[in-house]
Amino acid sequence: MTVMETTSTTSVESADGAAGTDRCAGPPLKPRRPDGQDRYTISEVVDLTGLTAHTLRWYERIGLMPHIDRSHTGQRRYRNRDLDWLDLVGKLRLTGMPVADMVRYAELVREGDHTYTERFDLLKSTRDDVLSRIAELQDTLNVLDRKINFYADAGRALASERAS
Repeated sequence: MTVMETTSTTSVESADGAAGTDRCAGPPLKPRRPDGQDRYTISEVVDLTGLTAHTLRWYERIGLMPHIDRSHTGQRRYRNRDLDWLDLVGKLRLTGMPVADMVRYAELVREGDHTYTERFDLLKSTRDDVLSRIAELQDTLNVLDRKINFYADAGRALASERAS
């Protein structure tokens, strides 16, 4: 199994019984080509993802994006499944997951189904970190709201004094 095979779209049923799709990182930002016609150059991937060509090549070197197809001339040819994987990597980066952990996750995916428990643990740990950061940010937001309200009240009081 390759990393990209795990990012394919599968039909699922939601809590309300409606059928939908399950993507590991959400819908793409820009339209994609239909399956079977989904070959992208590195320039097209740069345009679709906002990543630089340097970043894409670096992801390959470190093992985060292995198995990128090549044309007969050696040009990289990305597929929709590669774009799905890049969406997931982008989400993992937003969580603050270290690159080494992302590479480890990619290795686990490539190793196969017997690594589900380790993948679960890695993602659960990352989720716990995200929830902790959200709580910290919520606390910080509360402090900012109190300060903003204080200055808004003080400003109204000053304006009222000057009007009198």
